[in-house]
Formats: sequence, structure tokens, C-alpha cells
Amino acid sequence: MTFPTDRQRLADQLTIGSELIYLPRQDVEHLGLTRDAILELTRQALVEHGHRRYEMPAKIGVHPYDNVFHHAMPAYLPGPGIVGMKWIACYPDNPRTCALPQTTGLLVLNDVDTGVPLAVMDSAWLTAMRTPAVTALAAAALHPDATTFGMFGCGVQGIEHVRYAALAMPRLETVHVYDTNGAAADALIATLQPELEVRIIKGASAEAVTKSAEVLSSATVILRRPLAVVKDAWVTTGQTILPCDLNTFWDPRTTRRADKYLVDSVEEHELFASMGYFPDGLPEVAAEIGEVLAGVRPGREHADEIIVNSNIGMAVCDIAVGNALLHRALERGVGMRLPL
Repeated sequence: MTFPTDRQRLADQLTIGSELIYLPRQDVEHLGLTRDAILELTRQALVEHGHRRYEMPAKIGVHPYDNVFHHAMPAYLPGPGIVGMKWIACYPDNPRTCALPQTTGLLVLNDVDTGVPLAVMDSAWLTAMRTPAVTALAAAALHPDATTFGMFGCGVQGIEHVRYAALAMPRLETVHVYDTNGAAADALIATLQPELEVRIIKGASAEAVTKSAEVLSSATVILRRPLAVVKDAWVTTGQTILPCDLNTFWDPRTTRRADKYLVDSVEEHELFASMGYFPDGLPEVAAEIGEVLAGVRPGREHADEIIVNSNIGMAVCDIAVGNALLHRALERGVGMRLPL
């Protein structure tokens, strides 16, 4: 799937400047945008980023409480002509204290030619889908021959990470999963094993999973102080580590001794470091994952390299997927038309 870019067709379906489309989460989820399509849209957005064909300032935000943030994530992709912003909040204690998701938000898309809003949509599903898409694309690029994948965190993100890994990693045979809440790991296996051909195994411990998989990912909580659940001594040569929870889950010594430390956005990681999320300092960055996917910088060059690729989410991916959702909604007559 390529970026939908037909503005005239969009203008034929929406009175630009007089109305916008509002898509609640239920509509977004039921538009039928497949994981294959999201993988391809995300890949294209990352390649555009790798070639520096974008405008995307580092996330700016406010922080009402410790370990909580609200971030504004604007982006512009000039090639396909997509501009918009995600407004997202992260409250790590929400699931425990009030039975609400850790991450919530909205995505706004605007018309490049006039600047007027075109759509407002829930971004929770979009975030849950494009985040593991980045991980899976990175895994396939950095470790194409991997047969084993380890997943730390078995919530919404963990479930989707396993789905995307099975889709994007061509030789994957076995997935090892671990969660401090054992019931969450059991639920993931009960949900996914009937639909996936790969074997899913519940890890006895974080150490056991670390030592069982060539590629490892984590989707837990985002905290300033590292929990360092995975000890550096457990990590061996040749492994690929793909956190999407900053430095929370991993021993900082691992990222410092890695042969390559990659990120999705240098600017965003520098911003988080300035906010105290890397208390031991941000490791030296070898490349951005978009540069690897675009062929601008090398990924894995030797089988025994330890590679860490931290991906914390970029608005270029959000607006790419959001734009496809908007076009699909208009084609199918889905969503509420609100006057401007």
C-alpha cells in the first residue's frame, strides 16, 4: 500500500474548510486497515525520514506529575503531502489505579494547501499498531535470519508485537514471552497461539527469555530511572534488542557496550535525555533506523554484533497511517462530519 495522495478525490468527498471528519476509536478500529498495510505505510514513512524528507521537531510536552507526560507530535511529509499532529498522554499508573489505558491521544490531520483541519481521530489504536510495526521492520532489517523472538510485556503492545513479529520476520519459529503478571502472559498465549503458526512459550523468568531469543523487545512502562530487569550479564553476542520503553527495562551497561546503538529519532532521544530519562547519559548513536531501512547507513555488519535499537515513536509514522485511515473513512462513508 502506498500513501493515498489524491487531494482532488479527497476534496470531492469532503467540503474542505467547512467540515472535518471525526473518527472515534471504534470507527478507527473497524476501517479494516490491515497489518500488512500498516507495515508498508510505516516502512515508507521511515524511509522518508531516513532520506531527511520530512519536517518533525522533537516532541514538546508538559508533565503534570512525575513519570507522566503530555506530548505534542507534529510532522510534515512533503513527498505525499501529509501534515498533522498527535497529542498523546502517557500515565503509567492508569491501568492499576483507574482501569484506563496507559496511553491515550488524538490525531489531527490538516490540508497542506490551505492548513484547515481535515480530520480528528482517536490515536490509541493507531499508536498500538504503528509502534510494533516499527519494531518488526527493525527486527527484519537488523536480524533477517532470526528464528527466535523474545517479548517482555504482554499487554496490548506485547500482543501486537508478537503478531507483527510473526508477520515481518520470515524465518521466525518460536516466540518467548514474559510479564511480571503471569496471567498476562497466559492471556497472550491463549489469544495468539490459535491464530499464529509460530510456537509461543511462556518464559519462566526474564533471564530465561533473554537467553532463549536472538531478537528481544520490551513494551513495559516508561520511567526516568531504569528498572534494569534484564541484566547485562544475560545478554550475549549477536543479539538484537528493540526497546520501545526507552531505557526502563534494560541494564544501561548493555546499551553502553553495544556494538551499535540505533534510535528512531536522535532529536527525540536527546530531548528525553534532557528530561532525565537517561540518567547514565544517552549512548552514542550510530544511526537512525530509517537510515538503515533507506540504505543510507549500515545495520548489522557482523553476526556477533550486539545491536540495540530504541524506538520511542515518531509522528511521521502516525500521520502516514492516519492519512490512510482518513481516505478509507471517506471512501466508506465512516465517521462523523462536524462543522468548522
